[in-house]
Amino acid sequence: MKKVVYLTGFMGSGKTTVGKKLAAQLNYTFIDLDSYIEQQEGRSISELFNEHGENYFREVEHQCLQTLLKLEKLVVACGGGTPCFYDAMQQMNEHGITIYLEMNVLAIFNRLKQGRMQRPLIEGKSDEALRQYIDEKLKEREPLYLKAQIVVSAIDLNISELKNKIIDIK
Repeated sequence: MKKVVYLTGFMGSGKTTVGKKLAAQLNYTFIDLDSYIEQQEGRSISELFNEHGENYFREVEHQCLQTLLKLEKLVVACGGGTPCFYDAMQQMNEHGITIYLEMNVLAIFNRLKQGRMQRPLIEGKSDEALRQYIDEKLKEREPLYLKAQIVVSAIDLNISELKNKIIDIK
């Protein structure tokens, strides 16, 4: 029986918010992968990006995910890029239940435009550049996101219905 639930989707799709609620419904522990990385590294994600670059961050992210793949009764909110590196999506599918919180470009843009300073990949981008970045990255990443076992709209998501879908897979 698969006992870890991995939430995937673009940044700003609500993985952390949904993850906390879902973990409470399942009586599982919630882990935000980015927060876990920050604890392990003793630095913020922004500091990791600024000091060592994205490649270093992706390596650390991969190592942390490998640790979490071995645990049970977790809901893990993955970073937006997590499924796109080191065959992570395949590994998450093999070791747990994956959920893609699907959102369109405009909805993501509206969520991210106010909080871009906290996100290293979009910090400092103009509205036009941010919208273009979201559009390009979503087109690039969505084929991997769509390999999730469950695909749901992140807008007006019903946590109880999502819980039932997870239980049906178990």
